[in-house]
Amino acid sequence: MFGNAKTTEETKKPAATPSAGAINALVKGTLIEGNVRCESDLRIDGAIKGKLLCQAKVIIGPTGSVEGEIRCQNAVIEGKFQGILVVSELLNIRETAEIDGDITTGKLLVQSGAKFNVTCKMDLGASNGSAKGADLKNNNHGANATTETIAGGKAEVRN
Repeated sequence: MFGNAKTTEETKKPAATPSAGAINALVKGTLIEGNVRCESDLRIDGAIKGKLLCQAKVIIGPTGSVEGEIRCQNAVIEGKFQGILVVSELLNIRETAEIDGDITTGKLLVQSGAKFNVTCKMDLGASNGSAKGADLKNNNHGANATTETIAGGKAEVRN
């Protein structure tokens, strides 16, 4: 009766963070100009002109467009992008995408039919087993030896 030590399940559970599993959405017909920051996933079906910093996944839907700079963990692009795109993990380009600009990513997937007119840099050591920041300097393996970078970012020594 008094002094009952029962605790309810509610009091044992920690409060969920507001951004856990949340998805932000920018609907068709909406335009944002300036800087945007978000901690959870962001889906863009409208338009952004400016800089987008996202700690999670950015999805540009088929009606979405971004002109400027995006820095995020993962990205899926179905719409239009023009500018600088830095993705720390996986960049997925769908068949309806139109992309122009400079891209740096850990992993890249481009589906057939996408318009992909970019300068692309694959970040060395991004979960693909390569040594991060590999040193590709000439080590003078002979008087006439030259070192060239070949596919996969590996150095090849030729005499």
